[in-house]
Amino acid sequence: LFNKLPQKSSYRITSFNSFPLNDTMIRSTSLFSKRLITSPNTLAQSFRQSTNISSTHAVETSSRSASSRANVKDDEQEVVTFLRLNNLSDNPGAVKKGRRIGRGIGSSKGKTCGRGHKGQKARAGGGVSPLFEGGQTTFYKRIPKRGFTNNHAQPMVPLNVGTLQDYVDMGRLSLSEKPLTIKDLVDAGVTTSSSVKHGIKLLAKGKERLRSPIKIEISRASEGAIEAIEAAGGEITTVHYNKLALRALLKPEKFDVIPKRAGPPPKLMDYYTDFNKRGYLSPEVQLKK
Repeated sequence: LFNKLPQKSSYRITSFNSFPLNDTMIRSTSLFSKRLITSPNTLAQSFRQSTNISSTHAVETSSRSASSRANVKDDEQEVVTFLRLNNLSDNPGAVKKGRRIGRGIGSSKGKTCGRGHKGQKARAGGGVSPLFEGGQTTFYKRIPKRGFTNNHAQPMVPLNVGTLQDYVDMGRLSLSEKPLTIKDLVDAGVTTSSSVKHGIKLLAKGKERLRSPIKIEISRASEGAIEAIEAAGGEITTVHYNKLALRALLKPEKFDVIPKRAGPPPKLMDYYTDFNKRGYLSPEVQLKK
């Protein structure tokens, strides 16, 4: 601005139309637009002072506008309450307060407390069974009995060959020349020792995934499971365990001397002497040993 002014001793600025000024310069120069300026130095000093005043005013204005916008944002923000144990409660009206009985006639349940006068149903602990039909033969006695509970049943824990392959892939079952036993399966977490009451039966579900040559001794096995194990290059033998032998196998620390394993009872002798079942008493399995 001052470079465009000719070098004279004194100046009188009456208009700024000849200079390209912005809004800030116009506001600042309006303070001395109608005053007599004696020299360029005086003009520059006045211009700097007015510029400082206008910049301070602009900063204050911007800070006020920013604070006002922040206040508006704070008003618009939604308060979020996180669910914790200390503020966990039912909705208002969800729990209705029960009526207290025996607290006078004003409570509508005073004196007899809604039980009436005397009788079987008015007594403490009294009442009629829901199955009582007034003395006639009840419904559950009029219908015939169906089925029974076999007290000699020996339920087995089911185990699929696909599950065996999964545990081998996870590294929880290690394959070696020594066959796997029920103890190895329990230690690997396939089942629990408390659930094995009579033994484990091997089933053929998941046989399409079986690819490891597994050698195993198990209580029972289905025909499909035997075919799947042997098709993968493994060996399977069905072995009988009575309750004592099964306890000695699963928890040997309970015994000072491990008892000798008992043979199968006469009813199960046919199963464990059959090679199709891969029984451990069959001649073919005995010859392999």
